[in-house]
Amino acid sequence: MCSGEMVAQRITIGNNLLYDATLTPNLRLGFSNWDHWSVGLTGGYRPWPTDDSKSRKWKHLLGASDVRYWTDSVNVHHFFGANLTYSHYNVADVKFPFGLWKSVRDERRQGDLYAMGLFYGYSWPLGRHWNIEAMIGAAVGYADYERFACGHCGTKLADGHKAFVMPQAGLSVVYNIPGRPRAVAPVEPAEPVGQPVVEPVEPKSEEPVVEVAEPQFSPVATIVPVIPSHIFQLQKENPVLRLKSDYRPYDRSRVLRKEDGVMSVYFPVGRSQISTAYRNNGATLGRIVDITRQIIADTASSVQKIQIIGLSSIEGKPAVNERLAEARAKALQNYIRQRVSVPDSVFETVGGGEAWAEFRDHLQDIVSGQGDVHGLQAAIDIIDGESDVNRREQRLQRLNGGRTWAYLRQHVLSDQRSSGYVRVFFDYVPDANAEAINRAVSLIADGNYEDALNILNNVREDERAQNALGVALWNTGHQQEAIGCFRRAAAAGNSDARENLRHLENPEQETEQAK
Repeated sequence: MCSGEMVAQRITIGNNLLYDATLTPNLRLGFSNWDHWSVGLTGGYRPWPTDDSKSRKWKHLLGASDVRYWTDSVNVHHFFGANLTYSHYNVADVKFPFGLWKSVRDERRQGDLYAMGLFYGYSWPLGRHWNIEAMIGAAVGYADYERFACGHCGTKLADGHKAFVMPQAGLSVVYNIPGRPRAVAPVEPAEPVGQPVVEPVEPKSEEPVVEVAEPQFSPVATIVPVIPSHIFQLQKENPVLRLKSDYRPYDRSRVLRKEDGVMSVYFPVGRSQISTAYRNNGATLGRIVDITRQIIADTASSVQKIQIIGLSSIEGKPAVNERLAEARAKALQNYIRQRVSVPDSVFETVGGGEAWAEFRDHLQDIVSGQGDVHGLQAAIDIIDGESDVNRREQRLQRLNGGRTWAYLRQHVLSDQRSSGYVRVFFDYVPDANAEAINRAVSLIADGNYEDALNILNNVREDERAQNALGVALWNTGHQQEAIGCFRRAAAAGNSDARENLRHLENPEQETEQAK
């Protein structure tokens, strides 16, 4: 919720310090999405002593569920609750307080415990996120167990069962997610004469609560601006970006060097380690990382796929080149992943093997531009006519007494030693939250507050929604919660919320103006 009340603490994580004192690590996860109720799950596990020869034991595993009812208060956080507890235990030579379970001082008991309890508690807020909670209560239960003669021996005496009553106590440190809204400056409440007053609630320590009078005014909510996306300008400046609808999987017939926006990272002969100092790698890699980060930062767009194709030149054994191409693609993936927070599932990393399609296309460009120099047309014919890649390379090496191959090594093959191809695909979704808020504002203008509230509940974590949410809550009878929303919106700079608070917190001034 938007007010500073307990209902704002939708998720809590707590640790019972008294339980810690028994050397038992423990954690409680709580959840609330209701005005007065919350539920929780607690777990505790004490595995030691791990040496079974030890006489003294208090090994156990505990799980518990609870439900709490919080009183209708802002500053005083009383709660009442009930819990169900299960524990599997192995206990011996332990002196429990209050004279409980005296039998385990002289023998070992191992079994299962079931209990149901009632408790009362109190919560002190320490800030936006932290609480201290204390609770005390009692539980009734039932235990099944096996009795053993001593703590370290295995001589079984008998089976047994027992009903019992036991105390419950806790002192916990609690973290709240999300935290309470930031407080705005306190104001003095006032009551206009002759107007109905909503019953006040006691204020919280860190945020004052207005005693809500109901002056005759309507809180204001206006359209919020839609956050513009710069993704298409980014795409215009960087053709490596493509919408996800443009994606197509790689096949080896594609000539990647001719595709618009290709970005290549180059490797020395036979190497798969990335060097930012080699050729133009530093600038290329920096641009890829920067583009990806900008997409992530854009609230209306998201990275859908980063396609990386690793390639090698045609020189050498095909099997070796296949592994080399795959290693180059993996190296590039690791480089990007270490610098950008995207999941592994975003990457499509493919070893494209020997870049024969790239090689042939490069030869064809030379022949088309310069004519049949250095026997390159014959080289193209060999590529087209010889299906065995080993024999194909051997025939190219012997072509024209080796002079054609020497030219290829110097002027063509060096450009084939690259990772080959990087493409970033993105998805664009308009500012859906702003559209929802503005749809709710239109409903508020028509007096349809319930429907507006239903829409705003879906975007209630968006700071831009707080003022409109406050208006919808105010007009559906949730005045205190509405004020919390107005305060949160005002603290974020919303001028409508500040004006709404001014009307609410200075009702005497409003009455004078009405006269």
